[in-house]
Amino acid sequence: MKLGRIGPRGQEKPALLDREGQWRDLSGVVADIQADTLSPEGLARLRALDPAALPLLPAGRTGLPWRGCGKFICVGLNYADHAAESGLPVPAEPVLFTKHTSTMIGCNDAVVLPQGSVKTDWEVELGVVIGRKARYVSEAEALGHVAGYCVVNDVSEREYQLERGGTWDKGKGCDTFGPVGPWLVTADEIPDPQALPMWLEVNGRRFQDGSTRTMVFGVAQLVSYISRFTTLYPGDLISTGTPPGVGMGVKPEAVYLKPGDEMRLGIEGLGEQRQRVHAWNPALIDD
Repeated sequence: MKLGRIGPRGQEKPALLDREGQWRDLSGVVADIQADTLSPEGLARLRALDPAALPLLPAGRTGLPWRGCGKFICVGLNYADHAAESGLPVPAEPVLFTKHTSTMIGCNDAVVLPQGSVKTDWEVELGVVIGRKARYVSEAEALGHVAGYCVVNDVSEREYQLERGGTWDKGKGCDTFGPVGPWLVTADEIPDPQALPMWLEVNGRRFQDGSTRTMVFGVAQLVSYISRFTTLYPGDLISTGTPPGVGMGVKPEAVYLKPGDEMRLGIEGLGEQRQRVHAWNPALIDD
């Protein structure tokens, strides 16, 4: 299944994408797509529905695919060639950091540069959405705790991240720096999360063109590893790292986002995103 939420900010309706690419209204079945919806029982209930019997939703804004993400955990340097372009060694264990949940926006919403930004960058990533509580799970059990997958753009301000002291979170946690979606694809439709082509373009120029097969640590390894350090709950999101081609790594001179730029990105089977970059404007952020 492909699940999403359609409508203006704060007024989204839960929806299911049918085989014809039309959104079907789930609001008569569930109040929203949230943590309990993503449990095995919740997904089984939705899977039993006949999409053709559900009302059609008119085209509209595609919001976050689910509501109530408690943790947004990210993995750094998880592609060897991206580590190389960053001038950093391949890690012996996964590098973990967090993005604030306030970064999360719909897949086509505005990306707003923070005040004083000079080095804002892009990163297409595979998102893993938890559906069952995971604590000290084995790699063999890990994928059984995954509700589904989605596209994430891990937008990053490199000066804040690398030149301003402290942890990476400074450059990762700015408002609008976490576009997610367009939908959540349930795990049964993605038999191998390590075989997904992914790409990103800025203003029509392709910068990233990779695949999840080149991850240093695969999805099962990551879910198992992260569950040793924090309990993962339904609705939590893991963003699994980016392939090479970020703006910071462009030679001979890095390329960074500026107002008016348009990012377009996608992962095979998980849909596409498109965001316009804007100068600082709180009206584009606040509800």
